[in-house]
Amino acid sequence: MAWQWRELEIGGKPAVAGEPGQPVGPVILYLHDARGTPPDALAGLTELLQQYRWRCLAPAAGCSWWLQHPCSAFDPELSPEEHLLSRVLPWLEQHWQVTARQWALVGVGMGGQGAIRLGLRHPHRFPIVASIDGALDLQQAWGFGTPLDTIYPTPEAARRDSALMHLHPTDWPEYLWLACSPDSYWYRGNDRLHEKLQAHGVPHTAVLEQELPPEGFLPPLFAYLHTAFQHLSRRLL
Repeated sequence: MAWQWRELEIGGKPAVAGEPGQPVGPVILYLHDARGTPPDALAGLTELLQQYRWRCLAPAAGCSWWLQHPCSAFDPELSPEEHLLSRVLPWLEQHWQVTARQWALVGVGMGGQGAIRLGLRHPHRFPIVASIDGALDLQQAWGFGTPLDTIYPTPEAARRDSALMHLHPTDWPEYLWLACSPDSYWYRGNDRLHEKLQAHGVPHTAVLEQELPPEGFLPPLFAYLHTAFQHLSRRLL
């Protein structure tokens, strides 16, 4: 069977799933950007998934910033984070029979911020985390008419809850990868996270010196994820 993308619902919320004819196990849990760009619209992603024979699940959350706070753009009571933890991950375990060592949380833009944030807040649920062009400095988006304006009363309140502020001094994802082009609006936040991770001795890979569009970072990302999956799978033997 050739590659197939299909729409589905998880816990009453929309998602997109992609599967090759004969998957080998690993899953990319894809968090979309503020525009809600689906995974099949990201140039080169489907081809790489086919090459590696990995599956992909992409829940939709609107312009919610993948926060631990309820957001009207997603749900007035259920936060995007709780949806992922209590509904999406159990779906992966039940329907695709994978565990945390077999999925990687990958996001672009707003979703890159969400991936880093979730990984730092729940490193044992998300041991492999990757961000491309992550919108890490929430305060830079405050005041532009997004749900951030109602979630946080001031830009400073948004900054104090940014992904960078959720780094635990002794506990973090085993595999952490981030990439951002120097000409990106979000570059300084990525560079700042890189500096803080270095200062705390957190192992990670940062690709911050290449002027590439988001899709240009996909080949090195998949090579990194392939190594991470291999290392974690050996521990199961």
